[in-house]
Amino acid sequence: MRVLLVNTSERIGGAAISCGRLMEALKANGIKAKMLVRDKQTEEITVVPLPHSWKLLWYFLWERLRIWQVNGFHRQNLFKVDIANAGNDITKLPEFQQADIIHLHWINQGMLSLKGIKQILDSGKPIVWTMHDMWPCTGICHHARDCEGYLQDCGNCPYLLKPKKHDLSYTIYKKKKKYLGDRHISYVTCSKWMEGQARKSSLLQGQSIVSIPNPINTSLYRPTNQQEARQRCDLPQNLKLILFNSVKITDKRKGVLYFIDSCKLLAEQHPELKDQIGVVVLGNRSDYLENQLPFQVFPKEFLMDDHMIADIYNSVDLYATPSLEENLPNTIMEAMACGVPCVGFHVGGIPEMIDHLHNGYVAEYKSTEDFTNGIYWILNEPDYQRMSAEATRKVQTYYSSDVIAKRYIQVYNKLLGTYE
Repeated sequence: MRVLLVNTSERIGGAAISCGRLMEALKANGIKAKMLVRDKQTEEITVVPLPHSWKLLWYFLWERLRIWQVNGFHRQNLFKVDIANAGNDITKLPEFQQADIIHLHWINQGMLSLKGIKQILDSGKPIVWTMHDMWPCTGICHHARDCEGYLQDCGNCPYLLKPKKHDLSYTIYKKKKKYLGDRHISYVTCSKWMEGQARKSSLLQGQSIVSIPNPINTSLYRPTNQQEARQRCDLPQNLKLILFNSVKITDKRKGVLYFIDSCKLLAEQHPELKDQIGVVVLGNRSDYLENQLPFQVFPKEFLMDDHMIADIYNSVDLYATPSLEENLPNTIMEAMACGVPCVGFHVGGIPEMIDHLHNGYVAEYKSTEDFTNGIYWILNEPDYQRMSAEATRKVQTYYSSDVIAKRYIQVYNKLLGTYE
């Protein structure tokens, strides 16, 4: 069986990382898998970039220009929506023609247009589409938040500067329904929460929707000696360390302001902890937090090396993720695989990953006070080692590469009619 996984980027972003991990998991289970990307970041031979062309940049720019124009030439929410008005025709590529299954992942920002997806469907090849966010079931947004417009036909989009009934979100929703609505696509959601959202959308009525988590290599992401990991990462041995991680630390969607407020509140409530806690900040603009927290900060630049990332996780005692929008975050999975308990808000698929007071702490959404309680509880839990072991056990049982690969292979076999 030959499977072609399609994603905009090879390594940048959670969807890219998940897609690459799935490719490796499938190959380890006997599937001939390749990954087709616009942006290639490594020398991996089974990752194929689109042929170099000026059109790649033009497709990206044309979509942004159209969104910018509709929003009155304001940058607000410019990268929070996608309209897929421009993209590549991948059906002529040999990798496409050789594949038995086409597996779409995150294909926005000029990778594929709606017309391009229709061309894939017209080829007659079976299509699987993993939803790393809500875009496949909404008009233009990746996270609908409290908006329920996507249940019917969108319109009055809160992401647009001047929303109205028949705005851009309505137009694109109708195009999606025209091009994709009556065509068979096997949708996979990374979380049960996302599955529930997808089933409510009129765009996906009658479609196959199953929930399969992202995979992780538990041979690489596993507990190791904390002292040795701290030595390799040049981190102190005498502090309890909290990790805050984001591709871009200043991204408000990742809850950086809530993290700052929680650290300040923790120091106010427990001043004795000021000299006992350190914060490791991993990501672009990691120095942003150096003067904003009451604890010593250890900034680390964004990493792409899995071994170095695993060392960071194994160096810390707690992973704090006050993200405001999430599906099934890889970072929580990585931390838990390394035996690091996590605290996160009750949003998206996070409550499916963190079992409250068992292997971590699920805080009330947007509650600085409860998030602070979670940090304090984990750092002072007498049975921390049990909690750490339970975090690792959860990942090994539900998210390991082998487990997830087999579930996807079942989906592929069903589409090809080759049950084992």
